[in-house]
Amino acid sequence: ASSPDEEWPEVEKAEKLARGAALKWASGVFYRPEKLEGLGHYRSREMQRNSSIQSRLKSTVQSYLEGVSAGLEQLRSAVQEVQSVCQDLGAARWALLDCADRFQDLQQMRALMAEHVQLASVVQVLPQLFSVHEVFSHTLQLLRGQHLLEAHAELMVMEHLRDDILSQLHFRGLSSAQATVLSYFSGLQELNESLAKQLWGIVGSSLQLVREDPVLFVTAVRIIEREEKIDDALLLDATFLPPGRPKGWRQKFYHVLQETITGAHFNAIHVDAEGPGLARHLAALQRDIVSELRVVKDLMVQCVPAHYNILSICTATYHQALASHLQDILREDLDKQALFLLLEWVLRVYHSPEMMGHPDLVPEVDVSSLGPLISPELVDQTERKYVEKVKASVLEWMQRTLEVEFKEWFREEEPETDHQGFFQSALPVIVMQMLSENIRVASLITDSLQQKVYNMALEELEAFLGRLRDALVQCGKEHQKDRAVPKYYIPYLLAVLNNNLALSSSVLSLHPIAACREVPASLRAALDRTQKKACQLLLEELLLDLQPLCVQLPSRKWLSGSQLVNSMCEVIDKYAKDFSRVRKPVFTLLLTESELLVASQYLRALMQKKMVCKSKEERGQLCDRLLQDATQLRELFCGLGLDRSKQSLEAVFALRELIRLKDPALLSLEVLGFITKYPDVSDEHISTLLDLRGDVSKDVRHMVLEMMAQHPQPLPESYRPIFSTILVPAPELPFCLRMGKCA
Repeated sequence: ASSPDEEWPEVEKAEKLARGAALKWASGVFYRPEKLEGLGHYRSREMQRNSSIQSRLKSTVQSYLEGVSAGLEQLRSAVQEVQSVCQDLGAARWALLDCADRFQDLQQMRALMAEHVQLASVVQVLPQLFSVHEVFSHTLQLLRGQHLLEAHAELMVMEHLRDDILSQLHFRGLSSAQATVLSYFSGLQELNESLAKQLWGIVGSSLQLVREDPVLFVTAVRIIEREEKIDDALLLDATFLPPGRPKGWRQKFYHVLQETITGAHFNAIHVDAEGPGLARHLAALQRDIVSELRVVKDLMVQCVPAHYNILSICTATYHQALASHLQDILREDLDKQALFLLLEWVLRVYHSPEMMGHPDLVPEVDVSSLGPLISPELVDQTERKYVEKVKASVLEWMQRTLEVEFKEWFREEEPETDHQGFFQSALPVIVMQMLSENIRVASLITDSLQQKVYNMALEELEAFLGRLRDALVQCGKEHQKDRAVPKYYIPYLLAVLNNNLALSSSVLSLHPIAACREVPASLRAALDRTQKKACQLLLEELLLDLQPLCVQLPSRKWLSGSQLVNSMCEVIDKYAKDFSRVRKPVFTLLLTESELLVASQYLRALMQKKMVCKSKEERGQLCDRLLQDATQLRELFCGLGLDRSKQSLEAVFALRELIRLKDPALLSLEVLGFITKYPDVSDEHISTLLDLRGDVSKDVRHMVLEMMAQHPQPLPESYRPIFSTILVPAPELPFCLRMGKCA
């Protein structure tokens, strides 16, 4: 047999640990001799503690043993009870086996009982079955007399009877007999249709009925709700669904109401595409919709259950039908006024307090969640159509205005003047009023439409200026044929310049928003081109009057007197007086261009190789004449208001210095200074001037031209060309025999 220590190794291990701990404690306490005196005290204390521990252990073990004993006793009692139950169950099983034959006898009795119940139920409904056709007739009379609630009550009874019979046949698998039942109750279909017809007629007249006599409408709603409850109950049961169910009369109610609203206002209505007719139509719609929504909000809501949400349904119906109706209208070819009315109605009137935001409708009526009447894309498309119509109208009006203006140019009287005496016409006022009015009208709708019309106005103004230039060209051609036509050619050209200035200053005020007032570069260029064309025609007139005088110089007759330049001054002064009838910016421009024209014509005349100085005295005489002429012309333009620094006549003084130079050998230096000041002068110009001197040798000429080739002069950006516009006559070719070759 094994020892206890081998059976319980944990005990041995615990005992060793306890001994080790005791030795460790004793060595710690009694490590000095004087501590041994308390050994007896420690021994008695430890003995007491061991005794206490042992007593607690004994108590614990005793309680566990008592519990185990009680548990064993309970298990023994449970076994006895289980054995007793098993014996009872066995006895019951044998008893049931003995009664099985008797249960089969009861099955036949149960079948007889079920058949008896069926026969009893049939006997109960026989009176009702026999009276079905009589009830049908009575119900039909009630319907004809509009006793709808009573008629519907009898109808429900008959339907319940039919459905109960059909359900029993269905559950017993007698489907073949259902056709007979349906045939017997066929009158129900007619009654249902007759009742439904009256109900939908009432719903179709609901807006009128709730104002005059709401009882009939409330009756119809009650019948519809009865049918909805029957539908819900049958659908919830889901075991048998009678024929004709679910009726769905509530949805039909909504459908009929929506069809009534749509048909009354939006279907099969011919809308006049012209502005006045459309305005009347939209006003009628606005009036009727607001009036009917008031009726729904104040009266119909009280006649139907809250869950019908009737006000929201009607609001959405009007909104959707109106959206579809407006889209149909927009497919027509509408005029400008009609398009404007539609845009204003959709974007302004519809949401305003005059319609859907009416104080009598808000806050219950809210169309903000229904989306826009027409999509942003369709709004943009309609705006573009409107702009195109306005553009066509503006184009036609501007063309008519230009035709009137063109005719006025040929009148036998001067153009009208303003309070300062400047020539003008009504053209800029008419054009700008027309454009600004269209922009102002567009601003009443949306900013985007306003911007579209504004852009269109600028484009049309630019195109108009192009046509105005063409008209100026045509007028100029007529004047070339006969300078007496038009009689007041120059005054009307000056009026055109003043009109152009008025248009230029008025363009910025077209846009009502100051931050958006930006004139495109193309329009500025068109205004500038119109101004240049009118100035060009005026300068051509001046040139025609100067040319007969300029062809007389240089000549020896010219050298001997100042009559020629006096005549030129008279012509210039006459034109300057005319030019004073145009406003200052253009007057200064005309004066500057006139001075340049006079200077270039004077220089061109000198370079026509009509004269060569034959002597030193003749060169001196030429220089004196040039000095007198240039000084007289310069003082004339200074007197007219043109600053000396802006005059091109300084070129005549510089040219005089070339001719006045006594030593031809110094010409290279003088010419270098000349071409530095006037870099557009060419070899031909210098060669012609050297010819005019009459004392320049070939060597000196060659040296001067070679110096020019070595010192090409770039044109500064701010330089005003004068010599580049002057053509020098080509040198005469040597004489050649016909068909021969030149050497």
